[in-house]
Amino acid sequence: MKVLVADDSRMMRTVIRRSLETLKVDTILEAADGAEAVTLYQDNTDVDLVLSDWNMPNKTGIEVLREIRAQDSKVPVILITTEADRSRVMEAIEAGVSDYIVKPFDTETLREKLEKHGCGACA
Repeated sequence: MKVLVADDSRMMRTVIRRSLETLKVDTILEAADGAEAVTLYQDNTDVDLVLSDWNMPNKTGIEVLREIRAQDSKVPVILITTEADRSRVMEAIEAGVSDYIVKPFDTETLREKLEKHGCGACA
């Protein structure tokens, strides 16, 4: 499984990477902002899942989601946020988000989301 992780926090990317490695994800791409995430996605059309922070410089998670959806309506995109505000969740749903995770979260939460969106092999 190939997962693209987009978060402007290096520490958060490291935490997510370690969780994904624990879950036996074999390929992890990392983007430090939204623009880099879109470029990485365009260069790696075989990405199986995208995990994107909502609040990032250059492009927000919602902008990343919209650009990916313009190219691919099927790849699961999960937004990660510190806010669970109903209006923001509705905006994400309207843009085609597959799911969302509220920070802080643990490896078990991540495993559940991966299984829900096609990573049956995740331990």
